[in-house]
Amino acid sequence: MNKVKTVGLSAVTGLVLAVAAAPAAVADSGDTLASVKARGELLCGVHPARHGFAAPDSQGKWSGFEVDFCHALSAAIFGDANKVRFVALSSQQRFPAIQSGEVDVLARNVSATLGRDTALGLNFAPPIFYTGTGFLVREADGIAKIEDLDGATICMAPGSTTERNVAQIFAARGMSYTPVVIENNKQLVDAYVTGRCDALTKDKAALPGVRAFDTQDPSAHVMLPGIYSKEPLAMAVRQGDDQWYDLVKWVTYATFNAEELGVTQANVDEMKSSEDPDIQTLLGVIGDNGTKLGVDNAWAYNVVKQVGNYEDIYTRHFGPDTPVALERDQNTLWTEGGLLYGFPMQ
Repeated sequence: MNKVKTVGLSAVTGLVLAVAAAPAAVADSGDTLASVKARGELLCGVHPARHGFAAPDSQGKWSGFEVDFCHALSAAIFGDANKVRFVALSSQQRFPAIQSGEVDVLARNVSATLGRDTALGLNFAPPIFYTGTGFLVREADGIAKIEDLDGATICMAPGSTTERNVAQIFAARGMSYTPVVIENNKQLVDAYVTGRCDALTKDKAALPGVRAFDTQDPSAHVMLPGIYSKEPLAMAVRQGDDQWYDLVKWVTYATFNAEELGVTQANVDEMKSSEDPDIQTLLGVIGDNGTKLGVDNAWAYNVVKQVGNYEDIYTRHFGPDTPVALERDQNTLWTEGGLLYGFPMQ
């Protein structure tokens, strides 16, 4: 069920051109939830290989932070987190794939922006990960701050907000740089590790995983201090199907609310006997929120039981015992000074 499917560039070249010529034209989404149920699986567009976020293993089984949000959506729809097929998409392939209906949802390091929201015919669910543009450099080069990159050669991926952000960052400081733009992620990182570029720029959350590519000396690479843009990563769906958008949105909120209420993957069964009406509502003990969303009333219970609350998911992929350990920073609950705020579910 989780075997990798990689979309060839030739299959989407025409779509890429069509989007550039008429970005507002998108496929009619129709009744997405009914189509997903009839198909018997969710089609989820993900990053081909980004440490912590999405990657297949040698048997083609996918894992990662964004992969788990696809599993969460599957759990809400089917009561089974594994009824999902992952479609690996490059930066240039991702928007044509969702517009054409090749995938039902994007969970692929997509930053929610006004331009994408309006011109590409997308709706964004609440952000699931807050990050921003960062830079990775070799410690031996003595580059300690962004200003030291004046005149540098910088590796970056095409078709991303990072490409535009770098241009703005350097222009604002009156600095110059030479971009090396490479689509394939492995080739991009290899270009940096082998010295073709002075720096590599990506979302800062992706940079710790890049160090692992330098098998000889991962510690030779350091991140420059500071985050130089706002990159709220969110799942995206086609406009025109409010029921589908609502479901994706509330699955996201359910993971936030479960953490806030102390409902975890480990204790969710015990919590079903709680007398707290908010917990009872979340887990479908009372109310008919599932009916309103077009799924079983135990939808959020299935999400937490099979995938976890937000903290469970984050710790699984970015916790202190993982290869890509990241502090939660803004990705904490609003009650702890972070930006995660689950809307009320009554």
